[in-house]
Amino acid sequence: MNQTVVVVGGGYGGSLVAKELDSEADVTLIDPREAFVNAAASLRALTRPHWAHNAFFPFATLLQRGRVIRDRAVSVDPKGVTLASGERVEADYLVLATGSSYPYPAKPRHASTSIAQQLDDLRETHKELAGAGRVLILGAGPVGLELAGEIKDVWPDKYVVVLDRADQLLPGFLPEVRNELRHRLDELGIDVRLGTALTALPTVEAGRAGRFAVTTDTGEQIVADIWFQAFGVEINTGYLADGSLSPLTEQNTIPVTERLNVQGYEHIYAIGDIVALPDPKMASYAMTHADIVVKNLRAQLAGDQPDAVHTATSERRILLPLGTRTGIGQLPTPDGVAAVTAETVYERKGADLFTARFASRFGRA
Repeated sequence: MNQTVVVVGGGYGGSLVAKELDSEADVTLIDPREAFVNAAASLRALTRPHWAHNAFFPFATLLQRGRVIRDRAVSVDPKGVTLASGERVEADYLVLATGSSYPYPAKPRHASTSIAQQLDDLRETHKELAGAGRVLILGAGPVGLELAGEIKDVWPDKYVVVLDRADQLLPGFLPEVRNELRHRLDELGIDVRLGTALTALPTVEAGRAGRFAVTTDTGEQIVADIWFQAFGVEINTGYLADGSLSPLTEQNTIPVTERLNVQGYEHIYAIGDIVALPDPKMASYAMTHADIVVKNLRAQLAGDQPDAVHTATSERRILLPLGTRTGIGQLPTPDGVAAVTAETVYERKGADLFTARFASRFGRA
Protein backbone atom coordinates (compact mmCIF):
# COMPACT_ATOMS: atom_id res chain seq x y z
CA MET A 1 0.00 0.00 0.00
CA ASN A 2 1.40 3.40 -1.02
CA GLN A 3 2.20 5.91 1.65
CA THR A 4 0.14 9.09 1.72
CA VAL A 5 1.50 12.58 1.05
CA VAL A 6 -0.88 15.46 1.73
CA VAL A 7 0.04 18.84 0.29
CA VAL A 8 -1.79 21.85 1.75
CA GLY A 9 -1.77 24.63 -0.84
CA GLY A 10 -1.44 24.36 -4.60
CA GLY A 11 0.65 27.41 -5.42
CA TYR A 12 4.06 27.59 -7.05
CA GLY A 13 5.70 25.19 -4.59
CA GLY A 14 2.80 22.99 -3.51
CA SER A 15 1.65 22.13 -7.03
CA LEU A 16 5.24 21.19 -7.94
CA VAL A 17 5.60 18.82 -4.95
CA ALA A 18 2.24 17.18 -5.71
CA LYS A 19 3.08 16.74 -9.40
CA GLU A 20 6.55 15.31 -8.77
CA LEU A 21 5.38 12.74 -6.21
CA ASP A 22 2.14 11.75 -7.97
CA SER A 23 3.60 8.51 -9.34
CA GLU A 24 5.39 7.54 -6.12
CA ALA A 25 2.79 8.03 -3.36
CA ASP A 26 -0.91 8.51 -2.75
CA VAL A 27 -0.94 12.27 -3.15
CA THR A 28 -3.76 14.52 -1.95
CA LEU A 29 -3.63 18.23 -2.75
CA ILE A 30 -5.85 20.54 -0.67
CA ASP A 31 -6.71 24.00 -2.01
CA PRO A 32 -9.90 26.10 -1.92
CA ARG A 33 -9.38 27.30 -5.50
CA GLU A 34 -10.55 25.79 -8.77
CA ALA A 35 -7.19 26.55 -10.34
CA PHE A 36 -3.61 27.51 -9.77
CA VAL A 37 -3.20 31.23 -10.49
CA ASN A 38 0.12 32.28 -11.98
CA ALA A 39 0.36 35.58 -10.12
CA ALA A 40 3.29 36.59 -12.34
CA ALA A 41 0.78 36.88 -15.18
CA SER A 42 -2.07 38.58 -13.34
CA LEU A 43 -1.03 42.18 -14.07
CA ARG A 44 -0.84 41.56 -17.80
CA ALA A 45 -4.15 39.72 -17.49
CA LEU A 46 -5.62 42.99 -16.24
CA THR A 47 -4.29 45.16 -19.06
CA ARG A 48 -4.86 42.55 -21.82
CA PRO A 49 -8.07 40.66 -20.98
CA HIS A 50 -7.96 38.63 -24.22
CA TRP A 51 -4.75 37.09 -22.80
CA ALA A 52 -6.02 36.68 -19.22
CA HIS A 53 -6.92 32.99 -19.49
CA ASN A 54 -3.15 32.28 -19.57
CA ALA A 55 -2.94 33.05 -15.84
CA PHE A 56 -5.21 30.14 -14.79
CA PHE A 57 -4.44 26.42 -14.69
CA PRO A 58 -7.21 24.10 -13.38
CA PHE A 59 -6.09 21.66 -10.70
CA ALA A 60 -8.15 18.96 -12.45
CA THR A 61 -5.31 18.43 -14.95
CA LEU A 62 -2.39 18.45 -12.48
CA LEU A 63 -2.38 14.87 -11.15
CA GLN A 64 -2.71 11.56 -13.00
CA ARG A 65 -3.20 9.36 -9.92
CA GLY A 66 -3.70 11.64 -6.93
CA ARG A 67 -6.74 13.59 -5.88
CA VAL A 68 -7.46 17.28 -5.34
CA ILE A 69 -9.80 18.37 -2.54
CA ARG A 70 -11.28 21.82 -3.07
CA ASP A 71 -11.49 22.92 0.53
CA ARG A 72 -9.63 25.01 3.08
CA ALA A 73 -7.47 23.71 5.91
CA VAL A 74 -8.56 25.03 9.31
CA SER A 75 -6.13 23.03 11.46
CA VAL A 76 -3.07 20.82 11.02
CA ASP A 77 -1.70 18.39 13.59
CA PRO A 78 1.01 15.71 13.38
CA LYS A 79 -1.43 13.14 11.97
CA GLY A 80 -3.27 15.14 9.33
CA VAL A 81 -5.47 18.02 8.29
CA THR A 82 -8.93 19.19 9.37
CA LEU A 83 -10.88 21.00 6.65
CA ALA A 84 -13.46 23.78 6.78
CA SER A 85 -16.10 21.27 5.66
CA GLY A 86 -15.34 19.14 8.72
CA GLU A 87 -13.62 16.46 6.65
CA ARG A 88 -10.48 14.91 8.10
CA VAL A 89 -7.50 13.94 5.89
CA GLU A 90 -4.92 11.66 7.50
CA ALA A 91 -1.34 11.72 6.21
CA ASP A 92 1.92 9.80 6.48
CA TYR A 93 3.70 12.91 5.22
CA LEU A 94 2.55 16.51 5.14
CA VAL A 95 3.75 19.47 3.07
CA LEU A 96 2.51 22.93 4.07
CA ALA A 97 2.59 25.32 1.11
CA THR A 98 -0.16 27.88 1.63
CA GLY A 99 1.83 30.94 0.57
CA SER A 100 0.60 34.47 1.06
CA SER A 101 -2.23 36.79 0.08
CA TYR A 102 -1.84 40.12 -1.71
CA PRO A 103 -4.26 42.82 -2.83
CA TYR A 104 -6.06 42.56 -6.17
CA PRO A 105 -5.16 42.66 -9.05
CA ALA A 106 -1.80 41.01 -8.26
CA LYS A 107 -3.82 38.16 -6.75
CA PRO A 108 -7.56 37.43 -7.16
CA ARG A 109 -10.13 39.29 -5.06
CA HIS A 110 -11.50 36.04 -3.67
CA ALA A 111 -9.24 33.01 -4.06
CA SER A 112 -12.03 30.46 -3.88
CA THR A 113 -14.14 31.92 -6.71
CA SER A 114 -14.31 30.19 -10.09
CA ILE A 115 -12.00 30.94 -13.01
CA ALA A 116 -14.98 32.44 -14.86
CA GLN A 117 -15.67 34.88 -12.00
CA GLN A 118 -12.02 35.86 -11.73
CA LEU A 119 -11.89 36.52 -15.48
CA ASP A 120 -15.06 38.63 -15.14
CA ASP A 121 -13.38 40.65 -12.37
CA LEU A 122 -10.36 41.31 -14.57
CA ARG A 123 -12.50 42.33 -17.56
CA GLU A 124 -14.56 44.69 -15.41
CA THR A 125 -11.47 46.32 -13.89
CA HIS A 126 -9.91 46.56 -17.36
CA LYS A 127 -12.90 48.63 -18.52
CA GLU A 128 -12.59 50.91 -15.50
CA LEU A 129 -8.86 51.33 -16.12
CA ALA A 130 -9.25 51.86 -19.87
CA GLY A 131 -11.39 54.93 -19.27
CA ALA A 132 -9.08 56.46 -16.66
CA GLY A 133 -6.68 59.18 -17.76
CA ARG A 134 -4.71 59.39 -14.51
CA VAL A 135 -3.64 56.29 -12.54
CA LEU A 136 -2.29 56.23 -8.97
CA ILE A 137 -0.37 53.18 -7.72
CA LEU A 138 0.48 52.96 -4.02
CA GLY A 139 3.66 50.91 -3.58
CA ALA A 140 6.87 51.05 -5.62
CA GLY A 141 7.95 47.47 -5.04
CA PRO A 142 8.14 44.94 -7.88
CA VAL A 143 4.34 44.56 -8.09
CA GLY A 144 3.60 48.28 -8.28
CA LEU A 145 6.34 48.92 -10.84
CA GLU A 146 5.37 45.93 -12.99
CA LEU A 147 1.74 47.08 -12.97
CA ALA A 148 2.84 50.57 -14.01
CA GLY A 149 4.89 49.09 -16.86
CA GLU A 150 2.02 46.92 -18.11
CA ILE A 151 -0.34 49.93 -18.08
CA LYS A 152 2.11 52.08 -20.02
CA ASP A 153 2.70 49.26 -22.50
CA VAL A 154 -0.98 49.24 -23.48
CA TRP A 155 -1.80 52.93 -22.88
CA PRO A 156 1.41 54.97 -23.32
CA ASP A 157 -0.50 58.26 -22.99
CA LYS A 158 -1.96 57.57 -19.55
CA TYR A 159 -0.45 59.49 -16.64
CA VAL A 160 0.82 56.93 -14.11
CA VAL A 161 2.17 58.02 -10.73
CA VAL A 162 3.66 55.58 -8.21
CA LEU A 163 4.08 56.58 -4.56
CA ASP A 164 6.08 54.86 -1.82
CA ARG A 165 7.19 55.76 1.69
CA ALA A 166 10.62 54.19 1.06
CA ASP A 167 13.40 56.44 -0.15
CA GLN A 168 14.96 53.85 -2.51
CA LEU A 169 13.79 51.72 -5.41
CA LEU A 170 14.46 48.01 -4.81
CA PRO A 171 16.58 48.35 -1.67
CA GLY A 172 19.07 45.50 -1.35
CA PHE A 173 19.60 45.14 -5.08
CA LEU A 174 22.74 46.16 -6.99
CA PRO A 175 23.16 49.93 -7.52
CA GLU A 176 23.47 49.45 -11.28
CA VAL A 177 20.18 47.52 -11.33
CA ARG A 178 18.40 50.24 -9.36
CA ASN A 179 19.88 52.93 -11.63
CA GLU A 180 18.81 51.06 -14.75
CA LEU A 181 15.32 50.69 -13.30
CA ARG A 182 15.05 54.42 -12.71
CA HIS A 183 16.24 55.05 -16.29
CA ARG A 184 13.65 52.64 -17.75
CA LEU A 185 10.83 54.14 -15.69
CA ASP A 186 11.80 57.63 -16.85
CA GLU A 187 11.82 56.43 -20.46
CA LEU A 188 8.29 55.12 -20.05
CA GLY A 189 7.14 58.37 -18.48
CA ILE A 190 6.18 56.77 -15.16
CA ASP A 191 6.19 59.35 -12.35
CA VAL A 192 7.77 57.63 -9.33
CA ARG A 193 7.79 59.54 -6.04
CA LEU A 194 9.78 58.02 -3.21
CA GLY A 195 9.78 59.10 0.43
CA THR A 196 6.14 60.07 -0.07
CA ALA A 197 3.13 59.01 1.97
CA LEU A 198 -0.55 59.99 1.89
CA THR A 199 -2.44 61.60 4.74
CA ALA A 200 -5.34 59.23 3.94
CA LEU A 201 -6.18 56.57 1.37
CA PRO A 202 -8.41 57.57 -1.58
CA THR A 203 -12.13 57.62 -0.82
CA VAL A 204 -12.83 55.62 -4.01
CA GLU A 205 -12.49 51.83 -3.80
CA ALA A 206 -9.25 50.47 -5.25
CA GLY A 207 -9.67 49.35 -8.87
CA ARG A 208 -12.86 51.40 -9.37
CA ALA A 209 -12.99 54.44 -11.64
CA GLY A 210 -13.96 57.77 -10.09
CA ARG A 211 -12.04 61.04 -9.90
CA PHE A 212 -10.53 61.79 -6.50
CA ALA A 213 -7.81 63.87 -4.90
CA VAL A 214 -5.33 62.76 -2.25
CA THR A 215 -2.86 64.78 -0.20
CA THR A 216 0.74 63.78 0.42
CA ASP A 217 2.54 64.23 3.72
CA THR A 218 4.22 67.32 2.23
CA GLY A 219 0.86 68.92 1.48
CA GLU A 220 0.86 68.28 -2.28
CA GLN A 221 -2.43 67.28 -3.89
CA ILE A 222 -2.57 64.49 -6.47
CA VAL A 223 -5.65 64.00 -8.65
CA ALA A 224 -6.35 60.63 -10.28
CA ASP A 225 -9.19 58.63 -11.84
CA ILE A 226 -8.36 55.16 -10.47
CA TRP A 227 -5.91 53.66 -7.98
CA PHE A 228 -4.39 50.33 -7.11
CA GLN A 229 -2.84 48.99 -3.90
CA ALA A 230 0.56 47.38 -4.39
CA PHE A 231 1.54 46.66 -0.79
CA GLY A 232 0.33 44.46 2.04
CA VAL A 233 1.49 40.82 1.95
CA GLU A 234 -0.34 38.54 4.40
CA ILE A 235 1.18 35.18 5.29
CA ASN A 236 -1.44 32.40 5.04
CA THR A 237 -0.86 30.50 8.28
CA GLY A 238 -4.13 31.12 10.11
CA TYR A 239 -4.83 27.38 10.15
CA LEU A 240 -1.69 26.91 12.30
CA ALA A 241 -2.65 29.54 14.89
CA ASP A 242 -4.30 26.99 17.21
CA GLY A 243 -0.86 25.57 18.07
CA SER A 244 -1.79 21.97 17.19
CA LEU A 245 1.47 21.66 15.28
CA SER A 246 4.10 24.26 16.12
CA PRO A 247 4.22 27.83 17.46
CA LEU A 248 4.42 30.54 14.80
CA THR A 249 6.92 33.37 14.82
CA GLU A 250 5.89 37.00 15.39
CA GLN A 251 5.71 37.32 11.60
CA ASN A 252 3.21 34.39 11.46
CA THR A 253 5.79 32.21 9.72
CA ILE A 254 6.70 28.68 10.73
CA PRO A 255 10.22 27.65 11.86
CA VAL A 256 11.88 24.95 9.73
CA THR A 257 15.11 22.95 9.75
CA GLU A 258 17.76 22.97 7.03
CA ARG A 259 15.88 20.09 5.36
CA LEU A 260 12.71 22.23 5.45
CA ASN A 261 11.02 20.07 8.06
CA VAL A 262 8.70 21.86 10.45
CA GLN A 263 10.77 21.90 13.62
CA GLY A 264 10.14 18.78 15.67
CA TYR A 265 8.65 16.68 12.85
CA GLU A 266 10.61 14.59 10.35
CA HIS A 267 7.44 13.79 8.37
CA ILE A 268 6.15 17.36 7.99
CA TYR A 269 7.61 19.97 5.67
CA ALA A 270 6.88 23.64 4.97
CA ILE A 271 7.89 25.67 1.91
CA GLY A 272 7.53 29.08 0.32
CA ASP A 273 6.31 32.31 1.86
CA ILE A 274 5.18 30.67 5.12
CA VAL A 275 8.64 29.56 6.30
CA ALA A 276 10.77 31.53 8.76
CA LEU A 277 13.79 31.94 6.47
CA PRO A 278 15.57 35.02 5.08
CA ASP A 279 14.72 33.91 1.53
CA PRO A 280 12.63 36.57 -0.25
CA LYS A 281 8.89 35.88 -0.50
CA MET A 282 9.00 35.13 -4.23
CA ALA A 283 7.74 32.29 -6.43
CA SER A 284 11.22 31.22 -7.50
CA TYR A 285 12.21 30.54 -3.90
CA ALA A 286 9.04 28.53 -3.26
CA MET A 287 9.95 26.30 -6.21
CA THR A 288 13.54 25.96 -4.95
CA HIS A 289 12.13 24.83 -1.58
CA ALA A 290 9.82 22.40 -3.39
CA ASP A 291 12.76 20.74 -5.15
CA ILE A 292 14.48 20.12 -1.79
CA VAL A 293 11.33 18.65 -0.25
CA VAL A 294 10.72 16.38 -3.24
CA LYS A 295 14.23 14.94 -2.88
CA ASN A 296 13.78 14.37 0.84
CA LEU A 297 10.34 12.80 0.51
CA ARG A 298 11.54 10.50 -2.28
CA ALA A 299 14.25 9.27 0.06
CA GLN A 300 11.81 8.75 2.92
CA LEU A 301 9.26 6.99 0.70
CA ALA A 302 12.05 4.61 -0.36
CA GLY A 303 13.05 3.97 3.25
CA ASP A 304 16.24 6.01 3.04
CA GLN A 305 17.52 8.94 5.09
CA PRO A 306 16.68 12.36 3.60
CA ASP A 307 19.81 14.41 3.00
CA ALA A 308 18.83 17.34 0.76
CA VAL A 309 19.60 20.60 2.53
CA HIS A 310 18.42 24.10 1.70
CA THR A 311 20.88 26.93 2.20
CA ALA A 312 18.83 30.03 2.91
CA THR A 313 20.00 33.22 1.27
CA SER A 314 19.35 36.89 1.56
CA GLU A 315 20.87 37.29 -1.93
CA ARG A 316 18.32 39.01 -4.13
CA ARG A 317 17.32 37.84 -7.58
CA ILE A 318 14.63 39.40 -9.73
CA LEU A 319 13.22 39.54 -13.23
CA LEU A 320 11.06 42.66 -13.47
CA PRO A 321 9.37 43.21 -16.84
CA LEU A 322 7.97 46.68 -17.48
CA GLY A 323 5.51 45.59 -20.14
CA THR A 324 6.44 43.42 -23.10
CA ARG A 325 9.36 45.46 -24.38
CA THR A 326 11.63 46.36 -21.50
CA GLY A 327 12.59 45.52 -17.94
CA ILE A 328 15.46 44.97 -15.50
CA GLY A 329 16.88 42.00 -13.69
CA GLN A 330 19.46 40.59 -11.31
CA LEU A 331 20.39 36.90 -11.20
CA PRO A 332 22.97 34.70 -9.44
CA THR A 333 26.22 33.82 -11.23
CA PRO A 334 29.21 31.78 -10.02
CA ASP A 335 30.78 35.09 -8.97
CA GLY A 336 27.73 36.45 -7.15
CA VAL A 337 24.65 38.29 -8.34
CA ALA A 338 24.88 40.38 -11.51
CA ALA A 339 22.62 42.63 -13.56
CA VAL A 340 21.04 41.10 -16.66
CA THR A 341 19.94 42.76 -19.90
CA ALA A 342 16.41 43.72 -20.88
CA GLU A 343 16.64 40.99 -23.54
CA THR A 344 17.29 38.39 -20.84
CA VAL A 345 14.33 39.65 -18.82
CA TYR A 346 12.16 39.33 -21.92
CA GLU A 347 13.38 35.83 -22.80
CA ARG A 348 13.20 34.46 -19.25
CA LYS A 349 9.95 36.09 -18.12
CA GLY A 350 8.56 39.07 -20.00
CA ALA A 351 7.61 37.22 -23.19
CA ASP A 352 5.03 34.88 -21.63
CA LEU A 353 5.34 35.40 -17.83
CA PHE A 354 6.14 31.69 -17.34
CA THR A 355 2.94 30.53 -19.08
CA ALA A 356 4.77 27.76 -20.99
CA ARG A 357 6.34 26.41 -17.80
CA PHE A 358 2.98 25.99 -16.08
CA ALA A 359 1.28 24.70 -19.21
CA SER A 360 3.77 21.84 -19.06
CA ARG A 361 3.19 21.25 -15.34
CA PHE A 362 -0.60 21.17 -15.73
CA GLY A 363 -0.67 19.10 -18.91
CA ARG A 364 -1.93 21.89 -21.14
CA ALA A 365 -0.74 21.35 -24.71
